[in-house]
Amino acid sequence: MNNTAVVMITGASKGLGRALTLAFAKQGVRLAICARGKELLEKVKQEAQEFGVEIIAVNADISIAKDVDRFVSIAEEAFGRVDVLINNASIFGPGPTLLADYPDHDFAEVLRVNTINPFLLTKRVLPGMLTRNKGRILNVTSEAGKTGFAEWGAYGISKFAVEGLTQTWADELEDTGVSMCMVDPGEMDTEMHSIAVPDCDYELSDPNDVAKVFVAIALNESTDVNGARFEAQSLLDEKREI
Repeated sequence: MNNTAVVMITGASKGLGRALTLAFAKQGVRLAICARGKELLEKVKQEAQEFGVEIIAVNADISIAKDVDRFVSIAEEAFGRVDVLINNASIFGPGPTLLADYPDHDFAEVLRVNTINPFLLTKRVLPGMLTRNKGRILNVTSEAGKTGFAEWGAYGISKFAVEGLTQTWADELEDTGVSMCMVDPGEMDTEMHSIAVPDCDYELSDPNDVAKVFVAIALNESTDVNGARFEAQSLLDEKREI
């Protein structure tokens, strides 16, 4: 995709979402970003504008259908289309907690936010992509999405769901020109990781380095990524091209 591609990123106000926004801004793409935290989102927008890109930032909770429709409608009105969607937004929930002690409300909320938002966003942007026979959707997963870790609770379970969502939708999108894949960014130095592993005593990846992998996957049209599962840290360690 050329540098006029329209890239949509959810959960863009901090952590990996912020790093993704700035990494794509450096590529000169047009950006549509959203998050629930209005002040931090506006700050990220201003940082991205320093690279001279067109960007819209919408304060939204994209686990709510009306917010999803508003966000995508604003983006389509501004840019005419969405070429790349990165479903990044998620929450961890309580810190390390045994399932037997996990609050019912928190369990339901983590599953709702982490699985409903990629479903709703994808469903909303797909018609335009399918009409053009072109588009790419990246879902952010985790090692906890294929291995159950004690005390990671609903977060890990929600990522199992995201992996199933990705596999199912990728199969349905085969031969349409639209592709869906998932990227495991690995353990990063973020606020979410500090909640998940409060006493972490080992080195963590920089989200800004990990974001480069997403850029390569999203903008490299020559590679068929449909249904693939990428481990960002492995690609960075091997210095592989996508």
